[in-house]
Amino acid sequence: MNLLKSFFITSFITFTNITSVYAIYQLFVSPNSLLWVGVLLSAGPFAVMINAWLVMESQARTSGNLAVLNILAIIGVVLTTWQATSQSISTFAPTLSLIVWVGLLIYIFWYSRFGKRENATFAVGKTLPDITLTDKDGNKVNFNDKTGKTSILMFFRGNWCPLCVAQVKEMVSLYQELDNMGVRVALISPQSEKQTQILADKFKVNFEFYSDLNNQAAKKLGIDSPNGLPMGLQVMGYDSDTVLPTVIITDENNTVLWSHETDNYRVRPEPELFIKVLRELKA
Repeated sequence: MNLLKSFFITSFITFTNITSVYAIYQLFVSPNSLLWVGVLLSAGPFAVMINAWLVMESQARTSGNLAVLNILAIIGVVLTTWQATSQSISTFAPTLSLIVWVGLLIYIFWYSRFGKRENATFAVGKTLPDITLTDKDGNKVNFNDKTGKTSILMFFRGNWCPLCVAQVKEMVSLYQELDNMGVRVALISPQSEKQTQILADKFKVNFEFYSDLNNQAAKKLGIDSPNGLPMGLQVMGYDSDTVLPTVIITDENNTVLWSHETDNYRVRPEPELFIKVLRELKA
């Protein structure tokens, strides 16, 4: 199933980008510009959203159902269909709009969702299983050996995921407060040490940046996502298998105090929630 999702997301992003550019071109050369306004309303907002994520890396979450994009896509379908029908012209533009809208629904309600997640491996009250990670210098580290502090473990998909990088950025913004609370922060992804080093150099805070090579820790915790990488990103050195975004908070004895398993990669906990949870736990 993930392999199908991998093909879908790469294809859909490419399709909406090409369709948006083509619609803009047609606005200048077509005698029926309103027809292509409809196509642009369908494809443009999604293309802009994805490209803004990639460039800005500042948005860690969205609404679950992307209602605004959905409404705009529907308006685009209605507008193109009305124009084509009323003027008895080609159905090419309405077909493009319809394909985009259907693709958007698939993206929202199928691609973005992981399904219900209730992992007993790190349920509250359990001791976190021994997990071996690789630090940014290539050293093997048994995470549970470093006891003595409350810890936040954030498993994220990798530098390729703009929402993940934005979430890391949010954690960095809380660095001073977390440090004052004596909290250890571990940021873990199934990417190479080189890619982990790039991320660590980007933020330059005293967090622990780890690579989970071959998804060993994720598999042990039951949060691995085989073939979860969008097709084509392998050429950038990323492994096809990735991880389901997960946050775990443990005490100084590695007992799980709290965890968050999102069922939608676009819906992630606000950073302030971590602070609230830590304060309540300390109280």
